[in-house]
Amino acid sequence: MFRRTLLAAAAAALASPALAQGQAWPTQPITMIIPFAPGPIDGVARTIGEVMGRDLGQPIVIENIPGAGGTIGVGRAAQARPDGYRILMHNIGMSTAPTLYRRLAWDPVRDFEPIGIMNRNPMVWIGRPNFPGNTLADMTEFMRSGGARVNLAHAGLGSSSQLCAMLMQAALRVQVTTVPFRSSGEVFPELNSGRIDLYCDQTTSALGQVQGRSVKAFALAAPQRLPTMPEVPTTAEAGMPDFQLSIWQALFAPAGTPRPVIDRLNRALRVALADPRVVQRLNELGTAPEPAATGTPEALRDLLASEVARWRPIIQAAGEFAD
Repeated sequence: MFRRTLLAAAAAALASPALAQGQAWPTQPITMIIPFAPGPIDGVARTIGEVMGRDLGQPIVIENIPGAGGTIGVGRAAQARPDGYRILMHNIGMSTAPTLYRRLAWDPVRDFEPIGIMNRNPMVWIGRPNFPGNTLADMTEFMRSGGARVNLAHAGLGSSSQLCAMLMQAALRVQVTTVPFRSSGEVFPELNSGRIDLYCDQTTSALGQVQGRSVKAFALAAPQRLPTMPEVPTTAEAGMPDFQLSIWQALFAPAGTPRPVIDRLNRALRVALADPRVVQRLNELGTAPEPAATGTPEALRDLLASEVARWRPIIQAAGEFAD
């Protein structure tokens, strides 16, 4: 045990030369890996990263590494030197990938150190503009009665929209026809034209469509209504109080990153999430910053473990794997 502790301490010192020499960290720019193509998630990352960079005294550079449902970018982050200069921004997919991908090169607990939760995006159920109904009850009845004739889109294996689709089908004990796309951007033209019946998306992606009334919005899978879409009821108000789904986004560092570096990154994250301009921008995007009480590395570690346990049986029951 003593030898392992010594080796871990030596590895930490080698991983962060600045810390080993008693210098302030960081001393160079930090790269934030996003394992998806540029899109709405970048707005959150850039907004928060800019303020974090000011607090750290070094810029945070965004690097998009898309592919394989985000697993390529995550794998790249896992292999990075554990010195805090390459960190990962990821979402709920961090907890579902171990079940969706039966042969995965990385493990979310073993290969990463949690930094903190950034925000949570509620999911919203929407439908084509000529959908024959206006409420969540209308939507669920349509799914029950239509079965395989119902076209329910999702933005790819492992996406939040696929998880939402799985959860609703499990809740209703029905099976509809799911239609995979590569992104939300591909779904909306099909939904707007009426070729797709239903879709469940993050508010950060669907906000413009809902506000522009180019889709019908049935319910928000969150405890409270959003100021940016006040007319959309929550699932609890619409009769499904147990159907709650918000997609969290969080920061991680490679395993072995020294705790002082993790704490410094977390402190910068907390500064960013308390900045009034960040709060306003996140609200405009249809999301909100994580409260300080649940923004610790320990809270993220607990969340990750609970999410892995929550989604494993749902994914296994659906039998929808990515490999």
